[in-house]
Amino acid sequence: MSMLQLTDTTRYYWYNGVADMRKGFDSLCCMVSQFMGANVLDGGVFIFVNRRRNQIILLTWEGDGLAIYHKRLEKGVYELPRLCADNSCAQIDALQLQLILRGIVLQSVRKKRRFSLSF
Repeated sequence: MSMLQLTDTTRYYWYNGVADMRKGFDSLCCMVSQFMGANVLDGGVFIFVNRRRNQIILLTWEGDGLAIYHKRLEKGVYELPRLCADNSCAQIDALQLQLILRGIVLQSVRKKRRFSLSF
């Protein structure tokens, strides 16, 4: 049994639109290919939010099958990351997703500058 783990090596793709939370595996996979221009079998976690922003779905391929993580908030809303209006999806990192899932306002978080290799 595999559980969803948010790691820095995983790619996270945020759908920049409204998703119907009644969609299942096949419909979400179609959205990934049609609107996000990706293939769910290539890896990564694909993130969808409903209009009211109180539900979130994470879709991922776990090597032997698809998995859906679906969460509904009883109070409050999920914050949306800053996205370009003209893109149908954007890539975010594991930290951003963790903060969104925990209800932390992204603008209130300050990151200290760190060294990173850039190629």
